[in-house]
Amino acid sequence: MELGLAGRRVLVTGAGKGIGRGTVQALHAAGARVVAVSRTRADLDSLVREPFLEVTKEACDTSFDVNLRAVIQVSQIVARGMIARGAPGAIVNVSSQASHRALTNHSVYCSTKGALDMLTKVMALELGPHKIRVNAVNPTVVMTPMGQANWSNPHKAKPLLDRIPLGKFAEVEHVVDAILFLLSDRSGMTTGSTLPVDGGFLAT
Repeated sequence: MELGLAGRRVLVTGAGKGIGRGTVQALHAAGARVVAVSRTRADLDSLVREPFLEVTKEACDTSFDVNLRAVIQVSQIVARGMIARGAPGAIVNVSSQASHRALTNHSVYCSTKGALDMLTKVMALELGPHKIRVNAVNPTVVMTPMGQANWSNPHKAKPLLDRIPLGKFAEVEHVVDAILFLLSDRSGMTTGSTLPVDGGFLAT
């Protein structure tokens, strides 16, 4: 299926591994010009997961830096460039199913991803007049190296898998395909949306 990405300039952040690396490879294959690949603190192999009563200021600051502030700063650079060139475009934020569902010991993570979803909507509202679409993908656990390290234990994984109708976690290509769709002309009337890539987790 032709996605209309050939020749487009694309910025991918956090492209060192996992979803970012897969997105870069798929964009190259679609003929896009990946003009900047920026590593962010999201490349760290750890996320802040603490019980609510043990959440620290440092944990809050780290999560907000990675999941919200970095997105704002990079998206401002990208959007200003599009507006200066008078070029339409699309931005896709990588959120999580945790923005819609409370998860034990994930109070800060859930909160920052919820904030990212609302940021996505506000960006769509303000950038729409400039012909810039903004959407988010909301994956379940993704089998990146970090996902494999954290969720390969069947006893740990079973309670979550039991809540996913398809009975499996996402692979990197599932998320990459959703991102490519939202970047492409095939989603030309879609903006301000959050797209679950969760095997039906949010339907349960």
